[in-house]
Amino acid sequence: MLQAVTNVFRVPELRNKILFTLFLLCIYRIGFHIPVPGVDQAKLHVKSENQDENSPIARLADTMSMFTGGTLRKSSLFGLGIMPYISASIILMLAGEVVPSLKKLRQEGMTGHKKIQEWTRYLTVPLCIFQAFMIMSYMDQRVGAIQPEMRVSAYVFGVIGMTAGTLFLMWLGEQIDEYGIGNGISLLIMAGIMSRMPSAVLTVAENATFQFGAATGKYDPFDIAVILSCFIFVVAGAILITQGQRRIPIQQARQMRGRKMYGGMRHYMPLRVNHGGVMPIIFASSFMMFPSLILGWIGNFRNLRMSATFQAIVNAFHRDAFTYNVIEIVMIFAFAFFWTAIQFQPKDMAKRLSDSGSFIPGLRPGKRTADYLETVMTRITFFGASFLALIAVIPQVVNASMGIEYRVTAFLGGTGLLIVVSVSLDLVQRIESQLIMRNYEGFSSAGRIKGARG
Repeated sequence: MLQAVTNVFRVPELRNKILFTLFLLCIYRIGFHIPVPGVDQAKLHVKSENQDENSPIARLADTMSMFTGGTLRKSSLFGLGIMPYISASIILMLAGEVVPSLKKLRQEGMTGHKKIQEWTRYLTVPLCIFQAFMIMSYMDQRVGAIQPEMRVSAYVFGVIGMTAGTLFLMWLGEQIDEYGIGNGISLLIMAGIMSRMPSAVLTVAENATFQFGAATGKYDPFDIAVILSCFIFVVAGAILITQGQRRIPIQQARQMRGRKMYGGMRHYMPLRVNHGGVMPIIFASSFMMFPSLILGWIGNFRNLRMSATFQAIVNAFHRDAFTYNVIEIVMIFAFAFFWTAIQFQPKDMAKRLSDSGSFIPGLRPGKRTADYLETVMTRITFFGASFLALIAVIPQVVNASMGIEYRVTAFLGGTGLLIVVSVSLDLVQRIESQLIMRNYEGFSSAGRIKGARG
């Protein structure tokens, strides 16, 4: 392993790519310390410190902070992160299954991909403007962090600044794709998630004690052992579920051309167990914010707020409530099957196999092959969704049962951990490919490390 790391820096081209990528990631982190003009950062910090962690706004802030790497304790030019670009990509991806012209464009190969990518950039701009305006409205009306005499200029500079910040991050991601190593957008998201880890580690270190039966807010040796064990278990499981696949045997038909026999090769079609990646958890967690937001708006009526029934409903949608976790698990399963149904088209795959002269042994080409692929994908999606649901609820369970802060338990599971594992595997696999291409050994003597793409 140490020899492989040394070999990485022996190759000038690979070394320059890694250093260039690290340099752009440093620029990405520096941008989060540039504040938006006209915002009182002190008021924003006080408001975030006194906010209820289970409130809808606090949960929305946690989700944004995880993907952007920033925090609502201070307003920065990179406050939106790269998420508007990701949202635009998801919107066009879903629209491609509904709009015939987009679906046809996706089938045109690289030309269609470049056109859709161009439309994604255009769609990112209005999404940035909308999200930046909503954040500025929150800081103005709910926090009071904008001075009344400079409200208009603060809104203008804030919206333009945060929009430009996201577009700059989008450009950084494209530069990493072209001149660096790894997927630029994914690395930016991973860097934002990893930036929160030092704070979580420092929290555990400051509250650690060597006495068993520690008071609330302190972590005794048993708590620390549970945290480390859960972290190792979840990381290992995330790697397993990310790399897990069902290999379908494919037989190529033999063809006689002249006096020579062609074809007859046997290979495999890999079907990923976690075909939806982190998207089911993202959709489920986003959907679970709406009931709390709606209940919070309805709760402004004084008569309802004093009602015991209404208060019980509100408590049922707290993050540590049993009802909340059950509904979130159901949503993860629903979105896992929904996302797989969009991305995985068994009829198209069966048609491509038939056109290429390949078939699955024991099955007739066409409908029988498509039905078999759909059945297999449904079964493995169930296991993938089960693991996603387990990862999603581990932070809440540990937080509620052991009283450990949520910012610490958030690294024991959830969307962030899956993204970090998937992107790290993909990055290691790309570096290993560069080493093997130059006649160096990879990171593992037992064989190549398979990334997110196999």
